Amino acid sequence: MSAKRELAERRGREGEALAAQWLMQQGWQIVAERVKTKVGEIDLIARKSAITAFIEVKWRKRAADLADAIDERRLLRVAAAAEAVAHEYAQQGDDLRIDVILLAPGTRPRHIENAFQP
Repeated sequence: MSAKRELAERRGREGEALAAQWLMQQGWQIVAERVKTKVGEIDLIARKSAITAFIEVKWRKRAADLADAIDERRLLRVAAAAEAVAHEYAQQGDDLRIDVILLAPGTRPRHIENAFQP
């Protein structure tokens, strides 16, 4: 793995840890982290009340770059991965959704609920 890719990987993990911490402060329970499936990866799976959220976390060095951090193609992969494992993490009757958390230094985490609705 290249040094640049390793740095990006490490920053991604740090961003996911920050997002998980922030979600717990908001009353969420982190059910799983970095869930890999054949169709994609889910950064975080969290539950609150009767909601199970499959969460994509994006970290950027500059807040201005967050606008381009997420796109429909990426959300489709998260949705496909969520569909593959939802039965393992969601409880019967839960509302399922795809959320995004955007992070940048010096900014509050931005939690986009229901970021993907097919």
